[in-house]
Amino acid sequence: MKIAKTIFFASLLILASASWLSCNKSAATNEPAGPYTLSYGDSILYLRPSAGDYIVNPMTTRPGTYSGFPDGMEIDDNTGAINISKSETGLRYRITHTAPDGTITETKVVLSGITFKDHFYFLSNNDSIALPIYNADENRVLPLNGSLFDEGNLANSGGCSVKTDNGKINLRETIRNGVFGFPPRNDAQETFEIKYRINDASGKSENKLKVLLYWYNTINDVPQYVWDILNERTQQGVFLRNGMVNTSASMERLDKAAKPRPPCVVIVDH
Repeated sequence: MKIAKTIFFASLLILASASWLSCNKSAATNEPAGPYTLSYGDSILYLRPSAGDYIVNPMTTRPGTYSGFPDGMEIDDNTGAINISKSETGLRYRITHTAPDGTITETKVVLSGITFKDHFYFLSNNDSIALPIYNADENRVLPLNGSLFDEGNLANSGGCSVKTDNGKINLRETIRNGVFGFPPRNDAQETFEIKYRINDASGKSENKLKVLLYWYNTINDVPQYVWDILNERTQQGVFLRNGMVNTSASMERLDKAAKPRPPCVVIVDH
């Protein structure tokens, strides 16, 4: 009986030792278990009140490198932490994690805020209102009750007619304010910063973006480089919801040039 008990306890000791060695080997090599799910807890990340920069970390961090597309996101290459305070908000981004063995994991997030569509506005067709796009989705309703646009009156004082209750830019009124001179100078360009607070999950944190306005007398006066900017951004639809370019070849080409800010509002008389 004593021999049987001795063998029994010896077996338990061997099993326990093997289990301990296995656990410590895994811990020592820091080997991740299973496939990586890259997530930030939500598909929309809001700027929030903070004593310093507001930073959001991935739910789980793994060895490798992190990157964001398009240009404008402040992301830590090693940890995947997003500094929302220093990023261009109002856009949809693709975040990529590349593991040491080359495995790629992706996710998409929206940094909450507003933007304006890169677009030709023809005054002769009464196309004279630039509408803010909320959370990178043209179909999403912008919460207006309690929200404020052009805080500090920076854009309006410079002549850019931003409606403080809804964020819309009245382009015809902007022209009448003499932003591009009297009469407007062909190929004139002006940049305006719009500060705003939205009554949403951001807690009315101060947000901002810059908008670039162009003026042309006719569509034939628009130079090629402006056409190129708008064409590239249309193809790089990742900025807005349901606009992702899916082919790897096209994404590799576009990754090198994606700079969605500032949005280009091109005003054409006729």
